Amino acid sequence: MRMAPVSGRFLEACRRRSTDVRPVWFMRQAGRYLKPYRDIRAKHSILEICKNAELAATVTLQPIDILDVDAAIIFADLLLPVEPMGLKLEYRSGEGPHIENSVTEPGDIDDLSTENTDDLGYVGEAIKAVTTALAGRVPVIGFVGAPFTLASYMIEGGASKTFVKTKSLMFSNEVMWRRLMGKIVDVLGDFAGLQVAAGARAIQVFDSWVGALSPEDYVRFVQPYSRALIERIRQSGVPVIHFGTGASGYLKELHAAGGDVIGVDWRMNIDQAWMDIGYRSAIQGNLDPVALFAPLPELRTKITDLLTRTGTRPGHIVNLGHGILPETPVENVKAAVQIVREFQPRH
Repeated sequence: MRMAPVSGRFLEACRRRSTDVRPVWFMRQAGRYLKPYRDIRAKHSILEICKNAELAATVTLQPIDILDVDAAIIFADLLLPVEPMGLKLEYRSGEGPHIENSVTEPGDIDDLSTENTDDLGYVGEAIKAVTTALAGRVPVIGFVGAPFTLASYMIEGGASKTFVKTKSLMFSNEVMWRRLMGKIVDVLGDFAGLQVAAGARAIQVFDSWVGALSPEDYVRFVQPYSRALIERIRQSGVPVIHFGTGASGYLKELHAAGGDVIGVDWRMNIDQAWMDIGYRSAIQGNLDPVALFAPLPELRTKITDLLTRTGTRPGHIVNLGHGILPETPVENVKAAVQIVREFQPRH
């Protein structure tokens, strides 16, 4: 059986090839649960860190040394592309992202630029710095938001629980919706290409808000644009991870939009999810982020169950079903990596 070098575990699993042990990394593995990150964050805003290649690289590298994970994911924000499109982005304390001039009428879409993606070059510079520092130790993952998630933020002006503005526009003015989604795909495609050119060896597409949709609305209004974006990224030669939150009710439809790897949240059993997509892609996930708060014997039980469910079929990448939470004990995250490393499957 062909085995990947340690540095290639993650990429080999993306291609559904055998690895010595299961690769593992975590969404939001760089963040507030780490003291070195909090020290930097105390002096700089989120956007300042993202736009300073040296700071972004430093933060990206922190969990590689602390946790010994199999991939680095560049520290950035999925809303960064709205700025070169002409929207004003800020992070308000305790409220999260806010877009002052949100998209509300057809003229707003006319005004959105698709020509200034090079303004996001600071993300590429951070990826180059991380790639140089890692010297092949582990690969760097780049990422973009999915078209629906980005559109939702642009229309709502921030996070939403009901997505009334987004869905109202979608239902009432399909022509306007499709023009907006087309522009977003162009920008995200260029942004992903910029990251690959800088050294990203895989791209994750985050559809954080897709669970707000019905299966029918996903297929009609969203799937074509996710598919277009993923196909465009794959042309650059790197694997694409397609992750949707709350999409267990239409995982087959999400998978039909594409992805070399399908990321699933914790709301369904991962063996069922993999079977539902006919094992036609690799699978990533799907430990509940709150499981990292459990006592170590319980954490070991949960991770062992996850690894047992996925069996010996090549192509499982261990991750959470969403990002690491800010209060997560670092020692438990380290322990999770070790539990994965030590797991011996029953043949």
